[in-house]
Amino acid sequence: MKPITILIADDETEIAELIAMHLEKEGYHTIIAADGSAAIQAVQSQPVDLAILDVMMPKLDGLEVTRQIREKYRMPIIFLSAKASDLDKITGLVIGADDYMTKPFNPMELVARVKAQLRRFIVLNPSPADSPSMLQIRGLTIDPEKRTVTIYDQTIDLTPKEFDILHLLAGHPNKVFSAENIFMQIWGESYYDSGNTVMVHIRTLRKKLGEDPKKFIKTVWGVGYTFND
Repeated sequence: MKPITILIADDETEIAELIAMHLEKEGYHTIIAADGSAAIQAVQSQPVDLAILDVMMPKLDGLEVTRQIREKYRMPIIFLSAKASDLDKITGLVIGADDYMTKPFNPMELVARVKAQLRRFIVLNPSPADSPSMLQIRGLTIDPEKRTVTIYDQTIDLTPKEFDILHLLAGHPNKVFSAENIFMQIWGESYYDSGNTVMVHIRTLRKKLGEDPKKFIKTVWGVGYTFND
């Protein structure tokens, strides 16, 4: 069985090598890229199972690298950045990152988050034999195997987190999920005042779903969100 390959993109060589050392102790294969352009080349030239990206990098920053990766690939992405504001974190998550850690950081915590993201990715991306069936609701089609969403045959471009939220809600119609519950199930970690993160993802998801998105996702004030069947 081939080892899991993790891309580490950071222009600070010491940090990249420190991360690589800790991941390799856990049996992972690592690739180091010193800038955003090299990170894109690494992803395009070989299979990468997870990417750890610095936000501020030469040539292409982590946000642009994520945008380009998300055009073709679904692997988990973890941002590692000195930018620690809530707005920076929400921006990174909305663009397509799966997790966001701030510098300085604990390498063992990063390893734990890598393991959590890989575990989650495997669970949410089953083999074809185990794949759940397609969901079809009032012109909306959700294909969990291909991870695609269409409305009346028009493809809707969703980030991985937006897809996961929609699939979670649509898979349990009329069940109300709190922001805390959504965050814990989709992000796979403890809730830490991340209601804004969930709210931003719901807002952008509704916008992408079209003219009358609330016909699909309804807000239950003071409780959470539900999907109308």
